[in-house]
Amino acid sequence: MTVLIAGAGIGGLTAALSLHAVGIEALVVESAQSIEPLGVGINLQPHAVRELIELGLAEELAALGVSSTELVYCDPSGNRLFAEPRGTAQGYRWPQYSVHRGELQLMLLAAVRERLGADAVRTGTRLVGFDQDVDQDPGAHDSRQADSKQADTVRARLLDRASGEMTEIEAEALIGADGLHSVVRSRLHPQDGPLLWSGVRMWRGVTTLAEPFLTGHSAVIVRDGDVEIIAYPIGRGRINWVCQVRVGEPGPLAADAAWSSPGQLAQVLPYYQGWALGRLDVPGLLAGAEEVLEYPMVDREPLAAWGRGRVTLLGDAAHPMYPIGANGASQAIVDARVLAYELAGVAGAAEVPTGLARYESARREATGAVVLASRAMYRDGGHTAAELARVSAAYRSATGSEVEVLNNRASLSRSTVQAP
Repeated sequence: MTVLIAGAGIGGLTAALSLHAVGIEALVVESAQSIEPLGVGINLQPHAVRELIELGLAEELAALGVSSTELVYCDPSGNRLFAEPRGTAQGYRWPQYSVHRGELQLMLLAAVRERLGADAVRTGTRLVGFDQDVDQDPGAHDSRQADSKQADTVRARLLDRASGEMTEIEAEALIGADGLHSVVRSRLHPQDGPLLWSGVRMWRGVTTLAEPFLTGHSAVIVRDGDVEIIAYPIGRGRINWVCQVRVGEPGPLAADAAWSSPGQLAQVLPYYQGWALGRLDVPGLLAGAEEVLEYPMVDREPLAAWGRGRVTLLGDAAHPMYPIGANGASQAIVDARVLAYELAGVAGAAEVPTGLARYESARREATGAVVLASRAMYRDGGHTAAELARVSAAYRSATGSEVEVLNNRASLSRSTVQAP
């Protein structure tokens, strides 16, 4: 069995590693000509860290990330409103890590090429379409079963961006892990419509500080009405920060909206004048970044079905969500592990659609709950310790991320797992 994965992001690369671990061949195609350590910081929740550790990446993760031990809510003057432990300090058996997104991606890329081979990831290769012999009704997903009418492969059309050459390859499954602007999703759900904008613009950056930030293992959230900042360390003295400001009304994202564009400090600094977190001057933190990126905060309504036949979605392509719960990358990693677990349980190529259906059944409602809980967490906010504690507990409950649930959940590693 060969699984074609569109997208060499965190979810796509984790899927390749997970499939390899259960003896399934994977090929990853990535539109970018090369994979560079781009982006800023992200959080890996304990449920994602567990999966990467079970893939044999414990040492690499520990060397790459900063273990988070507390999340502190403050007011703009630095007064602590509420704090709660994180990771192992909260009772999880696995830590929570804050990492640079691009560095994590490169770590996963190196592991894929080491374990699956140098040609397992093809860069500069864009998926432009696919065909399969299966019912074309997206609503048929929940009942998809292998039958004699379905071919045993999906045919994908790939464009070599350097040469302009078009090729077609066959695989037993196609996984769209190609992000917010997924080609696979647009083909599966042509009536999906635009991304949904929250009305919030985000400015993100990384600043190097001479002194430790709070305990050195702390994340902080400061909110004043429609203005918010989140900051946390990602190693080597670097502090990742995210400014979130409501600048409009929620609605569909305009087709010409700027995306991941260079941010202008002059646009964001006025919202944070006078903010200070103890000795940390917030305007100074923002001004110290070498690069500032600007994004709209978006998500989509959860889908009633992700894929069809031998094609499905993973990560942001399946369930884009607000970053409020710091859960997007973590959910993609869990997607990847469940995908491999379910495909490892099928008897052969003919049963792949059934395995993909089981994967969706396990993940679609769970990730939909995270999308909705992230919206509620941003909307409900909270200003007192009691309100913040309630919102935080409600998020964990809605997303199934309580300590006892994760600690007692069975492993997603199959008995056929291969040594790294």
